[in-house]
Amino acid sequence: MTPLVSVILPYRDAGETVARAIDGVLDGDVEVLAIDDGSRDDGPARVAAIDDPRVRRLSTGGAGLVAALERGRAEARGRWIARMDADDVSRPGRFAAQVAALEADPRLAAVGARVTCPGAGEGLRAYVAWQNALLSPAEHARDLFVEAPLCHPSVTLRREALDAVGGWRDPGWPEDYDLWLRLDAAGWRLAKVPEPLLEWHHTEGRATFTHPRYAPARLREARAAFLAPRLTGRPFAIWGAGRTGKRLARALEAHGVCPEAWIDIDPAKIGRRARGAPILGPDAAETSLAGTFLVVAVGARGARDEVRARLTRLGLEETQHFRCAA
Repeated sequence: MTPLVSVILPYRDAGETVARAIDGVLDGDVEVLAIDDGSRDDGPARVAAIDDPRVRRLSTGGAGLVAALERGRAEARGRWIARMDADDVSRPGRFAAQVAALEADPRLAAVGARVTCPGAGEGLRAYVAWQNALLSPAEHARDLFVEAPLCHPSVTLRREALDAVGGWRDPGWPEDYDLWLRLDAAGWRLAKVPEPLLEWHHTEGRATFTHPRYAPARLREARAAFLAPRLTGRPFAIWGAGRTGKRLARALEAHGVCPEAWIDIDPAKIGRRARGAPILGPDAAETSLAGTFLVVAVGARGARDEVRARLTRLGLEETQHFRCAA
C-alpha cells in the first residue's frame, strides 16, 4: 500500500532519542524512512528493535545530511514528504493538519508548524518567537530574507514542488534555508499551521551550531544569492549603514548589484559615504529616493519593526516597494 506521508528522518549517534522521535511520527498513514548516516552508537540497534512495519531502515554509510535527505526522497513512496530530526518530538495531529493545509491551497509547497524549544537560550527564544509569529504565505514571503522562516523538522512538503526544484542540495549554506529560497523563487508558497506541533530540541553538538554552512556569513551569502536577482536592473538603497547593512551590501556586490544610496538615522553618519554611495537621512525615503526600492537591513532589536512601520505609514507596500533583510 502507498502511504499518504513519507517521513524522512536521518540520524547519526542519536541512540538516546531516535526511538522517541520515530514513535512521535508513527501517526496515521505514514512510512518512516529512518536513515542511519554513519552512527557509531547503538542508534541503529534501537531503530531495528522498533516493531512496526511502517518503519523502513536505510543507511548511507555516513555520506552527510543532504545525501541522507536525498536518499530518503529517492526511496519515499508517499504523496507528501515530511521531515523529522532524531532529537525532536512530533505531536499527534501534525501531519493531518499540514496535509489539510496543503490540499486546501495547491500553491503551497511547504507547511510547517509552530514549535516549542525547551531549554532554549535568549537568542534562540527570540528566533523561535519570530518564526512562530509567521503563519500566512504573505508573512513568510515578507520575511524570507530576514531568516529561515520555517523549522525544517516541523515541515510537510508537496512532493511535486520538492521534485520540481531538485530536492535538497548543499550549496555551502543551510540546506533548509536554501530549499525555502528556491521554492519561493520558483513561485511556490510557504505557510505554517498555528498549533505547536513540534518540540525542537537543540542538543550539544547539533549541526545547526557546529557545521560551517550554518555560520552567519553563509546565511548572508544565501540571502544575497536570491535577493540579488530581484535587485538587478533597478535602483535600490539600503536602509541601515551599520554593520548589518554593510555586510549585506558586500554579499550583494559579489552578484554585481550595489546600492545607489544608504539611509540611516545616525546624525554622525548622514552626509558621509559608505562603499562609494552617499548616506542620507530617513526623510530621503519620501524625497530624493522616492520611487527607489529600499532594502531594510538593520541589526538593533526592534529597529526593523520601527522602519517597517514608518515606511508603511508613507504608503509603501512591503515586497513591492521595500523588503526587510539581514
